[in-house]
Amino acid sequence: MTHTVVAVGRDASFKDIVKLMDQWKVSALPVLEGEGRVIGVVSEADLLPKEEFRDNDPNRYTQLHRLSDLAKAGAVTAGELMSAPAVTVHADSTLAQAARIMAQRKVKRLPVVNDEGMLEGVVSRADLLKVFLRPDDEIADEIRRDIVDVISPAPIEPIQVTVTEGVATLTGKIRDTALIPLTVRLVQGVEGVVDVDCHLSGADAG
Repeated sequence: MTHTVVAVGRDASFKDIVKLMDQWKVSALPVLEGEGRVIGVVSEADLLPKEEFRDNDPNRYTQLHRLSDLAKAGAVTAGELMSAPAVTVHADSTLAQAARIMAQRKVKRLPVVNDEGMLEGVVSRADLLKVFLRPDDEIADEIRRDIVDVISPAPIEPIQVTVTEGVATLTGKIRDTALIPLTVRLVQGVEGVVDVDCHLSGADAG
């Protein structure tokens, strides 16, 4: 996550919010209360209704699903504009959990909070993708140390682990073939792994 976070208070004005987004090149800002508790998020999507409804007749937008946009078109402070409660993630959440929340809630950035809801940072889609910049050798070392050596400490045939462009290849023979699917699943969960090419087999395999 990014620890240096631009945030606003509930009373921040519409224009100040736009200025901050432009200055810091971000698409959303956490809204804080008190000593830093996250109470909402104001995003570009929350700001756009003001422009959308500028030249339109408000009487045209009476359907229930448009009323919230109509209200935001007249909003002037972060407290009126923000989406609440905020969609957040805890600092100890995994990258996969953060990615899942972003996909499900269709957001580009997530405030990272502690157990008290206090802001600790922000994680973005770009932050999540940085994991795929891990060196192949580093990924391979983690797979050997934390997965292969633990699951199959005494293989029939030494297990070879290679990683090329994020694709992990496993070869060798293990005693309990029932562990192969588990091994593959664990390797898939290693940060930076793009895919797994598994050639593990048992003692009787030709």
